[in-house]
Amino acid sequence: MDFAHSERAQELQQRLYAFMEENVYPAEPVYAQQRRDAADPHALPPVVEELKALARGRGLWNLFLPDERHGAGLTNLEYAPLAEISGRSVEIAPEAINCSAPDTGNMEVLHMFGTPEQRERWLAPLLAGEIRSCFGMTEPAVASSDATNMQATIVRDGDQYVVNGRKWWSTGSADPRCKVAIVMGVTDPEAHPYARHSMILVPFDAPGVRVERDLTVFGYHDQHGHGEVVYEDVRVPAANLIAQEGMGFAIAQARLGPGRIHHCMRAIGMSERALELMADRVRHRSAFGGPLAERGVIREWIAESRIELEQARLLVLKAAWMIDTAGAKGAQTEIAAIKVVAARVACRVIDRAIQAFGGAGVSADFPLAAMYAHARTLRLADGPDEVHLRAIARRELRSREGIPAPVPALR
Repeated sequence: MDFAHSERAQELQQRLYAFMEENVYPAEPVYAQQRRDAADPHALPPVVEELKALARGRGLWNLFLPDERHGAGLTNLEYAPLAEISGRSVEIAPEAINCSAPDTGNMEVLHMFGTPEQRERWLAPLLAGEIRSCFGMTEPAVASSDATNMQATIVRDGDQYVVNGRKWWSTGSADPRCKVAIVMGVTDPEAHPYARHSMILVPFDAPGVRVERDLTVFGYHDQHGHGEVVYEDVRVPAANLIAQEGMGFAIAQARLGPGRIHHCMRAIGMSERALELMADRVRHRSAFGGPLAERGVIREWIAESRIELEQARLLVLKAAWMIDTAGAKGAQTEIAAIKVVAARVACRVIDRAIQAFGGAGVSADFPLAAMYAHARTLRLADGPDEVHLRAIARRELRSREGIPAPVPALR
């Protein structure tokens, strides 16, 4: 197991670090002000388009995609530190380099399963950063942690499919640039529970598509939005079906495996920045006769944060290496484990930083409160912790099948 970074990966890291220092961090207050001034809260602040042009000019574009024809041709292990760096400014850096969810997952689906026509119409403009997309899987009326509960339907009618259902937490759906949704729904209710579902491309301007509301996260409105989207008798060409009927779950697993680890990579970067902010704050802040950094409890927070971050990073790298060498299916345990660990570590580290900042930590003057809101959602997004823990335990117990129970030692 070798986690050493290739020469190319190291060079890209240095280029991305420079981009963050010179362009992204200075753009953060500009981004915030442009959002406050905008008539539409979901319109993209112009500064992000400026960053996108700069990133593309520096060769920092589509780094997530391993195919050299469309992406950077990096392995997951090579991409991990780059995603981590972008996670330090999670609101704008991932989009600036065209590596933000849910577009990355949707691009991977189209790349792996799309027809030439689907790729030309939707993948090409997504790769160019010209449009945005959303993913319709989670539903408000059922426990979506068990995706077999899904109620949305995709029914064949001649040379069309008719889509009906209600989805929510469709990230990106409020953005005016959202032009297409990948929707998952039931095509054959009589089939095996994991063969009932399919995925289909739904143009977002199709009659019957309606964004009913934008959901907040701890009171925050995401620029791209997390919409509750209604699909009412939406007719789309049969050619919009992705792969074949009944392949919805297989496509979802192919999409969510790498997508989950990308979230984890960015969570490490977000946590690293929180730790840096905490360390700088306590070094320059005094109370009760001395710097906060001299207090034992503060030093314990910093030490525990460093230990937890290093552990989480190593597990991220192992999961990335496993995907590269054994495929997403062979890395199921590692992906599930890091999905739990990275989100929990991020929450703990950011929470300590907030505590060290005092009242300032929960204000909008610093990025910690928004970071925490984002990190806390990761314990639910792409499957809640409990689902991943259940899967890990099931595989662990299965590996012990056929092994006799321990015999009590004779006394």
